[in-house]
Amino acid sequence: MPRVALITGGTRGIGAEISRGMKADGYDVVAGFHLNVQRAERFHEETGIDIQQFDVSDYDACERAVHKLEESHGPVDILINNAGITHDVFLHRMPQEAWHEVIETNLTSCFNMCRVVIGKMRDRGFGRIVNVSSVNGQTGQIGQTNYAAAKAGILGFTKALALENASKGITVNAICPGYVDTEMVRAIPERVQEVIKGNIPVGRFGDPKEICHVVRFLVADDACFVTGSTVSVNGGQYMA
Repeated sequence: MPRVALITGGTRGIGAEISRGMKADGYDVVAGFHLNVQRAERFHEETGIDIQQFDVSDYDACERAVHKLEESHGPVDILINNAGITHDVFLHRMPQEAWHEVIETNLTSCFNMCRVVIGKMRDRGFGRIVNVSSVNGQTGQIGQTNYAAAKAGILGFTKALALENASKGITVNAICPGYVDTEMVRAIPERVQEVIKGNIPVGRFGDPKEICHVVRFLVADDACFVTGSTVSVNGGQYMA
């Protein structure tokens, strides 16, 4: 039986590419999404990948979604915590809602999803978890105190969870994509895009496939000695 992989935010952008790539590798993939039903259904029709609608910021919704998934696919072997949102505004103008929505969707979701699946991974002695952070969680970014805090928090969360589960055959790693050619980046004004590219040593935005390649390695059997790591995929924009 193929291993079951759940990718949150898996029907668009980087998540969609990860879903496609993992299906190509033979995994039984389920792509989670929240709001855009039409887009998700179109993704399902184009790829044949199963989709599931739930809110990653709601623990009970995550628990229900995983239980439903288990009934049709079996236990989750691989979890990619990719779902995320932005709500950019300077802190002195930031409404509380903008802070809480970003923290809960980007960071609390990692707790929600991992808490639901980690027990059975430990029982089976196998699991792969990849948490998608961001270069802005490493460097900070103007107007993104909420987003940068959430993405930086993911890195500490990843290291602690990796330590807790290393002896149980479970690896937990984080990736930090830089600016990638997705709808979110294309929505940035063109003049600002050019400024950003000027700060990327390779001189371009990343391709979602380049992020997917790293995820595919981290979930493979060959990566069993890689855990607690933060992998930067940013064209040299930030080097740690």
